[in-house]
Amino acid sequence: MTITWLGHACFLLESGGFRVLIDPFQNVPGLPDTEAEADAVYCSHGHFDHCYTEQIRLSEGKENPFTVEELQTFHDPEGGRLRGENTVRRFTAGGLSVVHLGDLGHPLSEEQVRAIAPCDALLIPVGGTYTVDAQGAKDVADQVGARVVIPMHYRSDFWGLESIETVDPFLLLWPAERIRRYPSGILPLEKDTPAQVAVLSPTV
Repeated sequence: MTITWLGHACFLLESGGFRVLIDPFQNVPGLPDTEAEADAVYCSHGHFDHCYTEQIRLSEGKENPFTVEELQTFHDPEGGRLRGENTVRRFTAGGLSVVHLGDLGHPLSEEQVRAIAPCDALLIPVGGTYTVDAQGAKDVADQVGARVVIPMHYRSDFWGLESIETVDPFLLLWPAERIRRYPSGILPLEKDTPAQVAVLSPTV
């Protein structure tokens, strides 16, 4: 399976020639609105930076190799009263599972962890304000126990929502030897991919 980060919380998962697009966005400073070709698209919730599908070109007729499991969570720590619901999805294909947490805004219960674990890769928001913050994200990552943790939904000096944090506070919570930085947004995920926090660069 190949994981490609398009920026913010948007990813392409590819397996067997089938492309799944997750959380396409618009109006994220420094990043072009998502424009892509895919075979299926999924949105964690209805906010502008997670459900912009107008420029997504969907193919037809391909058999979907992904099993998709959904878990309803909340966009905030107050049961959705502030920002509504959020859908977490577990995508499985070729013996590998990837969990996309969307805009998760609270710790996971033991029952929720059992619904999505184990997984090989965890795509997790770390910027705070609208989601769990750095420590909250680390706690959720520890709960789920994925081999590969990929931070998302944060800002840099060049792109991202101004009201959220950078990735740095999250990375400071991990041993330095666990962190691996990639010059691109592409990560080939295999059964023997070593445990790591994979810091990708947006593919735009």
